[in-house]
Amino acid sequence: MPRSAAAVAGCLALAATLAACSPGSTPRQQPAASSSATASPSASASASASSEADDIFEGAVVGIDPGHNGGNAGAPEVINEPVWNGRSQSPCNTTGTATNDGYPETDFTWAVAQKLAADLRESGAKVVMTRGSNEGVGPCIDERAKTINDAKADVAIDIHADGAAASERGYSLLIPVPSGTNDEVVEPSRRYARMLRTEMRKTGMPLASYLGEGGFVERDDLAGLNLTTVPQVLLETGNMRNAEDARLLKSDRFQERTAAAIKRAMAAYLRSR
Repeated sequence: MPRSAAAVAGCLALAATLAACSPGSTPRQQPAASSSATASPSASASASASSEADDIFEGAVVGIDPGHNGGNAGAPEVINEPVWNGRSQSPCNTTGTATNDGYPETDFTWAVAQKLAADLRESGAKVVMTRGSNEGVGPCIDERAKTINDAKADVAIDIHADGAAASERGYSLLIPVPSGTNDEVVEPSRRYARMLRTEMRKTGMPLASYLGEGGFVERDDLAGLNLTTVPQVLLETGNMRNAEDARLLKSDRFQERTAAAIKRAMAAYLRSR
């Protein structure tokens, strides 16, 4: 016959000093019931937080710019053409870098972008990508900015990886400075960058100490940041020339963690507006 809550509480208190509470009560069963009771609220809270993060994307427009493109190296006549970057002329695009064993940055940026896009769409977001495959050429950096701006994205990410000295490690966040075009989104972009820095710390990649201050790098020469009219950050996810970073960057698990970190930062930013 079930006992009342008061009886159970008294039984547990007495069990602290006696070997058994009463005939038919089993001490090993009581902690199991207590453990189950405490685990349930925690699981509920976690599910609730996840649900809230997903809800924020319902109806949101998100821009994703996977750096470079897989066919750029074979089309120098296209990617070397100068375009306006918001302050001066820059090449249309570049080839990107690679790990020492040949894994290209384009493959990394595309993999993370695909994972992120799928997660965002599942959460109800409209995703705007600046390129539709990893076998093409371009588009040029000014076109990429226009694609995201024209979509009136609520937030955007430019995904890259660095090609620094082999001794250097870590991720960094490239942030805009006022260009005349981007003035209204400089501060929102920086606030979003702080959130992304926090979330990236959970991926296993360390914060870079060789670029900028505290992982932040102000850039006035990048079209994506100069021409943007939406909150946007360029993430240098790690250094492809560093052996430890390269192992992470090539890992499907790390790519998933990076996509998840970007999504969490986007959710935090959207909630903060």
